[in-house]
Order: sequence, then C-alpha cells, then structure tokens
Amino acid sequence: MSDRYPMTVRGEGLLREELAELKGVRRPKVIEAIAEAREHGDLKENAEYHAAREQQSFIEGRIKEIEGKLSLAQVIDVTRLKPSGKVVFGVTVELLDLDTDEKVTYQIVGDDEADFAEGRISFNSPVAKAIIGKSEGDDVSVDTPGGGKEYEIATVKYA
Repeated sequence: MSDRYPMTVRGEGLLREELAELKGVRRPKVIEAIAEAREHGDLKENAEYHAAREQQSFIEGRIKEIEGKLSLAQVIDVTRLKPSGKVVFGVTVELLDLDTDEKVTYQIVGDDEADFAEGRISFNSPVAKAIIGKSEGDDVSVDTPGGGKEYEIATVKYA
C-alpha cells in the first residue's frame, strides 16, 4: 500500500461522518446491548449477547479502518488547482465514445468514493488509468472488462 491514500474533500467528509456515527451512536448502542444481554444470565447460550459482541467487533474494526485511512489521507481539493485541461485526480471528465458518439461523464475519485452508477470512478479503474495525464481533445484507448473502447476527452472540469 502506498504511503498516502488519495481522496476528495467530499470523500474525506463522508468518512468523518461515518466515523462520528460509529463512535457517537452505534458504539454506545452496542455497549448498552451487551450490558443488557449480560443481565439475562448464562452467556454461553445467550444469542443476543453473541450478536451484540459480533456487532461490536464489526464496529471497532470499521473504526480502525477509517482512522487508518484518514491518517494516511491525501485530500485533494480540485477547486484549488489551476485548470489546465489536463486530467488529474478529482476532476470531472466528459468522454465521447468514438464508436457510438455517446457522451459519458465521470469524476475521478478515491477507491472508497467510487460509485459507477453515480459517475464516480476510482483512480485505479481502467478508464481512469487510461485518461489521467491526458488533456482535452486527446483520444484514448481503454481496455475494459467489456472490451476495448476508444474515447475522446471532450471536457475536463475542475469543480
């Protein structure tokens, strides 16, 4: 794993919100559920206790994971970069499919932020890897799981 973990300002905010929810709401609830289950007696056959402990383990693991990512975060605010027409992490890119003349729009984001249905692709995806470093007007070939694609980079937005 690299020393830094790139993410957008939005991605950092979402992780911080999830961390606050886990620490401030879900952790106290599961601690309360464990205490309540203990009051019911024999812990060997207490399904509520075991379920609550499993949930606690999941919550604590996720807290550690998020804290680790935030400690290594390299937050990139694309709005503070000087627009150059070059594709970099965080930009929104409109691509023209040269075979179908259809346009697709993607924002290049960190792994945790990626959501293809919402137009956010990971910087590790085949499309992002093919277009990062290229400029508006460039043609690119992308090897995707569905086969090769040819795109023209129509616009690059630093917003």
